[in-house]
Amino acid sequence: MSVRTPRVGLSTSSVYPESTAHAFKWAALLGYDTVEVMVGIDALSQDKSAVRKLAEHYGVPIGSVHAPCLLFTQRVWGTEPWGKLVRSAEMAHEVGADTVVVHPPFRWQKEYAAGFVDGIAAIEQSSGLAFAVENMYPWRAGPSRGVEMYLPGRDPSEEPYAHTTIDLSHAAIAGQDVVEMAQRLGPRLRHVHLTDGTGSAKDEHLVPGRGVMNAADFCRHLASSGFTGDVVLEINTRRCGTSAERQVDLEESLAFAREHLAVETHP
Repeated sequence: MSVRTPRVGLSTSSVYPESTAHAFKWAALLGYDTVEVMVGIDALSQDKSAVRKLAEHYGVPIGSVHAPCLLFTQRVWGTEPWGKLVRSAEMAHEVGADTVVVHPPFRWQKEYAAGFVDGIAAIEQSSGLAFAVENMYPWRAGPSRGVEMYLPGRDPSEEPYAHTTIDLSHAAIAGQDVVEMAQRLGPRLRHVHLTDGTGSAKDEHLVPGRGVMNAADFCRHLASSGFTGDVVLEINTRRCGTSAERQVDLEESLAFAREHLAVETHP
């Protein structure tokens, strides 16, 4: 009898406002299997050679690259969205990652959105990488119905993407059942952002287990269904006043993932 678990990674965004370099240090110190590089306003995160050297220095491989497609990273690597994805693929090849995480287009990116589904399939074929499209959420300021801000849609299970990402914090805002979403996606689920939320209008990115998303059940579903992708902790530690407090959250997140992703297998 043995225990099989997916790789558990740490997103560099989980240590913000500490730097990308700090994320690699934390991952090595606490025993994470991989790192996901969130390409953002930290100049280091945009430098493919620098992040490769960090991975080599700390002995923690980079499993995935998150393209700069958030609202506050709209000008990182230029403003042309396909160009951002090409540069994300170049970084992934440079650092040995096999997955690029990408959000669906905003509604105002009409030309990008019109060709997004076919374009993602094309860039996967040309790059040899998985471009895992992430679930998003309606924008709302309170309990009332939200405004749909993504095209062709915020739920990747409704489109024919070959590879997808489930983020539990995003699903909390949208009021979606992540186990049901995973079941709809089946083998197209390539990547997971393990976190949590309370269902508020905010993208909370809580430590898993501190919200209402039944993150433990979701992890057990992944393990029992034979999920072979990476599970990346993408939590918000901005409110941690000290390095010691941040370490507690990062350790608790890793322990949660290890515990609930473990599945006993028999030879």
